[in-house]
Amino acid sequence: MKLNLKRTFIVGLAFLSICAFWQMYDNVIPLILTNTFHLNETYSGAIMAADNVLALVLLPLFGSLSDKTDTKIGKRMPFILFGTGMAVILMNILPILDNSYYKQASSFKVISFVVVLGLLLIAMGTYRSPAVALMPDVTPKPLRSKANAIINLMGAVGGIIYLAIAAVLYPNSKTLGLDHVNYQILFIVVSAIMFVAVGLLYLFVKEPELVKENKKLEEAHPEWNLAEDDGSGNEKLPPEVKRSLGFLLASIALWFIGYNAVTTWFTTYVSVVMGQGLGGASTCLLVATAGAIVSYIPIGNIASRIGRKKTIMGGIILLSTMFAAGFVLTSIFDSINVIMFISFALVGLAWAAINVNSLPMVVEMCKGSDIGKFTGYYYTASMSAQIVTPILAGTLMRLISYKILFIYAAFFVLCSFVTMTQVKHGDQKIEAKKGLAAYEDMDD
Repeated sequence: MKLNLKRTFIVGLAFLSICAFWQMYDNVIPLILTNTFHLNETYSGAIMAADNVLALVLLPLFGSLSDKTDTKIGKRMPFILFGTGMAVILMNILPILDNSYYKQASSFKVISFVVVLGLLLIAMGTYRSPAVALMPDVTPKPLRSKANAIINLMGAVGGIIYLAIAAVLYPNSKTLGLDHVNYQILFIVVSAIMFVAVGLLYLFVKEPELVKENKKLEEAHPEWNLAEDDGSGNEKLPPEVKRSLGFLLASIALWFIGYNAVTTWFTTYVSVVMGQGLGGASTCLLVATAGAIVSYIPIGNIASRIGRKKTIMGGIILLSTMFAAGFVLTSIFDSINVIMFISFALVGLAWAAINVNSLPMVVEMCKGSDIGKFTGYYYTASMSAQIVTPILAGTLMRLISYKILFIYAAFFVLCSFVTMTQVKHGDQKIEAKKGLAAYEDMDD
């Protein structure tokens, strides 16, 4: 059985658009909140957690709704097109309000910024689960780790495109000492990337045909399903599978508590601790993203050999070690250097090992008709964590020291190792040896 690489890369364009947006959001919005609106770390963290509060409701809701949707262009595509279109419009209003507030502050502009930000987050929430669910919709279960590696690779490409643009447009030489930075061009470029990526997805992926094709294949192999049919059309997990799912979702929450704290606060952290602006932070994150990019496909192949669980646990150990190293390095150096670049490259590798395999482990435990719902479970766990961590980490940084950030991140990532030891299901399954020869011919 062979993975259709071209098709998987195109499906990954949706994730590319999502990751380009969130990379920019996590990097720029905290700077706007603290530098333009002069909010402290606790209030800024609360606003940064708002997207996760909304996502806690929106992602499972729209994942489940897309499972039940039936249109000529598919189940997921209507949500992807609508959400992207609305996001492209709304996101370009934010820097206009930011620039206007700097020139002449007013309560109306603050309220307008918050309202537009909220609408933007809702727009993104409508299509994230459907976009992610599209990959398992069109990919047989035994190939999903490899496919998810490519999807994450495309997401990393989206992030690295943004980081490269930010590093070029906003180097330290241009932003150092400025009272205010105009981010309008950055928002325009990212919205254009999103528009083009999703446009290509719509043109080249015929969702209904591919879903029908994959469903027929999976019906021929019921041994791929861990879920049982209870006669109502809904999945019913055996108790031991349900237990594994619970510990897996707990693990996801824990490593996101650690990882998201760093991604949310890193630009502010290096500004305060190391005197680096957006360009310096973006360069450092660019190295981490590059480390992830070169790791995604090898990690997918490794997982197919040794299993998803072992690959994840190795990634957890490496990630917690690198976060601990981040504390040491930022304590002994006053500027970003080669040693830090190496450490961040390893952060990217570790996150690839975790990220490539966690979603496939979740959806491995469900029937094909419930992929959107289980994708929602995955995002419920990750977003619940990300509701808490910007506020908690920001408060600890304000009350104790900014340098607590990496210790905090290392601790919670390491905790996820303990919960992962209790996950007994959802690992890489042995590929069936019969009835799949015809599928190899579909790789074109």
